Amino acid sequence: MRTRFDEQLRQLNVELIRMGSLCEEAISIAAKALEGNEKVDAGRVFSLENDIDPMEHDIESRCMRMLLQQQPVATDLRVISAALKMISDMERIGDQAADIAEMVDYVKDTVAQGKVHITNMARAAVSMVTESVEAFVQADMKLAQKVVQDDDKVDELFSKVRKELIQSLKDESGNPEAILDLLMIAKYFERIGDHAVNIAEWVEYSITGVHK
Repeated sequence: MRTRFDEQLRQLNVELIRMGSLCEEAISIAAKALEGNEKVDAGRVFSLENDIDPMEHDIESRCMRMLLQQQPVATDLRVISAALKMISDMERIGDQAADIAEMVDYVKDTVAQGKVHITNMARAAVSMVTESVEAFVQADMKLAQKVVQDDDKVDELFSKVRKELIQSLKDESGNPEAILDLLMIAKYFERIGDHAVNIAEWVEYSITGVHK
């Protein structure tokens, strides 16, 4: 019975890694499209989002079957509970990547300040999502804590973006609508970082039994 449960846990990890990798790809494509990379098809993000959404339901169903069919000990129960919380954050990451991709065309011609910081935010967000899922699979407490700490970097970059874009509006240097769209894109990346932190904190819970 335990061997079967261990195999189900292994398969759960595989599904979470796959969902996380789709989120990473979606964010990366959206970021590259924002940078003006003509080789990137921003429309691919919407396809990825359509793949991510049903995975939340599939993994949720898998977790519920594990809870109903097996008798998990406390540690296993925490892992399954954490996975149920994590998939909700990953689904939202997919949604926000799609929101960014949808706005790319509206800002591609603007030279407003803040784009460099947004690019750095995107890279940091991708790294945080990758490491938060890896922390879960490896039960790596230090990596989970690193993700939480890295959120400070994303928040700092967002503050810089907001300050520079607001100054651009005051100086009337650029298309006001495009500047506001850039600010919204930066906010989406900041939220993606927050979701990665949520995942990391659930990883900590799965290991320690304590959730902040």
